[in-house]
Amino acid sequence: MARSVKEQRIDDLARAAQKELRASSWFEAERLALRALDLAHQARNWDAMAGVVLPLQEARRQRMQRAIDCNVLRVVESNIPEEPRTEPGCYLVQPPQVGADARRLRLAALHREVPVLVLCREPVTRLGQVPVVAVGPETIRARVAAVPKKGYTLPWFLSALRDLGDAAIAGLDTGLEWHRQVQYLVSALDAVSDHEELHQILHEVCAKAARVGASGGENSHDPLDDELALDDGSAAIRENDEA
Repeated sequence: MARSVKEQRIDDLARAAQKELRASSWFEAERLALRALDLAHQARNWDAMAGVVLPLQEARRQRMQRAIDCNVLRVVESNIPEEPRTEPGCYLVQPPQVGADARRLRLAALHREVPVLVLCREPVTRLGQVPVVAVGPETIRARVAAVPKKGYTLPWFLSALRDLGDAAIAGLDTGLEWHRQVQYLVSALDAVSDHEELHQILHEVCAKAARVGASGGENSHDPLDDELALDDGSAAIRENDEA
């Protein structure tokens, strides 16, 4: 059967992303893979989504590693300009700045091809817990370990970022129709883009949806094809909006 124009476009973008990966052009590979993922999502082509999310994960993993290798953690609490300029490294955005400011900082760095990791924290609770947040089509929150007595450290930052992604995974309702599960994960990944396992879960859900021939609007969830093996004992859980 002849391939549609959109299917061909998705394939072309996916191949181009792979080519950029081989050339170590991480930012361009990420952009191309994201465009392919978006087109495949619009077409509800679960198989294509499953295929392209892994190159996207690898491009982001490389970018993340370069930010971590800088061994620099910057705390941002002053106003972030409309077009922020960043240096490579890790950024903790804290009050009075909010999640939307952190997102703007991250997207500006991505546009300028500067490897950064960005995390936003909210006011500390009375119990000393630190709420962290990422905003996007889905808002993801988690409460993480208290700040070390010696202040913020890079290990604490990276642990908190992992917990935030784990909270996004914990928020997945595997009882929903396949297309709704995929929609949630795509939205969560838009908010928490720097979490490797979240990419892997999206890959698994898309692959399962493709295997059962799930359509866009009906519940094609096969009850015999059990839920994803999510770690119910994870220390990070998705929090309600309350502080």
